[in-house]
Amino acid sequence: MSFFLAIDAGGTGTRCLLADETRVLARATTGTVKLMRVGEPEATARLQAMLVEVAAAAGVPLHHLSRTCLGLAGTSSPAVRAWASRVLSSSVSGELLICGDEEIALDAAFAGGPGILVVAGTGSNTIGRTDAGETFGAGGWGPVLGDEGSGTWIGLEAIRAALCAHDRERVGDANRAQPCIDPTSLLREIEQHWRLNSLGELVAYANQRGDCDHPAPEFASLAPVVARCAEQGDALAAEVLTRAGEQLAELVALVFRKMAASHPGAKEADAIEVAYTGGVLAHIAPVRDAMTARLAVLLPAASVRQSAVDPLEGALWRARRG
Repeated sequence: MSFFLAIDAGGTGTRCLLADETRVLARATTGTVKLMRVGEPEATARLQAMLVEVAAAAGVPLHHLSRTCLGLAGTSSPAVRAWASRVLSSSVSGELLICGDEEIALDAAFAGGPGILVVAGTGSNTIGRTDAGETFGAGGWGPVLGDEGSGTWIGLEAIRAALCAHDRERVGDANRAQPCIDPTSLLREIEQHWRLNSLGELVAYANQRGDCDHPAPEFASLAPVVARCAEQGDALAAEVLTRAGEQLAELVALVFRKMAASHPGAKEADAIEVAYTGGVLAHIAPVRDAMTARLAVLLPAASVRQSAVDPLEGALWRARRG
């Protein structure tokens, strides 16, 4: 009998399962092992402990594995791939497949077939695959350089928009037909979430660079705060969520154009299926709705899945398939 290990290493957590040809035998979870967020020693310890846990729960020694598939954010970095390969090779037997987290989510949605997958969680990314098996991507450049529409982007944009409105609230803006939006409630909610007492503390904390003693701010943790404010009628928060969805739609359209360019005769009227994964699109309806609405304009023939896909299922599909 063959045994397979599937791992989904996301920005906020890491999940794995151990399975045979037909059944899932055990599952385990741990914190994130993304090297942009935690140091290598901690990431290594977390990953190794999780592997020991799932093997014990399944009753299958790690040296009995036939194949392991790890989906990990940041695999475009040689250092990240080298770390993942080194840690897994020292822990498990069998063939090792290391790929991007967006790739396993794409397979969870389409099982090797054509379609476009949008990832919007802590970070964001978009990847599409043609009938011929070619893949094309857009976005995914990290929290400083991109990650449009992600939880981190939403948190940052909410603060930026609120501070911009704060600067304008007393003098107004002669170039705007509408009155300025009051940013007070959104800023207060963000301060309370981070257990801060003033706008000055918020600005200082948000600009803080992470180190061993003072971790960098978790901007992605603000996404639910922004969503709650929008539900309560905060126009500023609602506008940020709408822009997030529209940004994701633009990435989907860009990927579609890349796919179409590789096939002469393809056009925007051609049908394409769009799937999504990640906490932002799975749990924040205004972002999902804005993305769908914008796609209806950019790609009228696009069909958006009704529910999020589970990337771990894609990692298992790859591990079993080889």
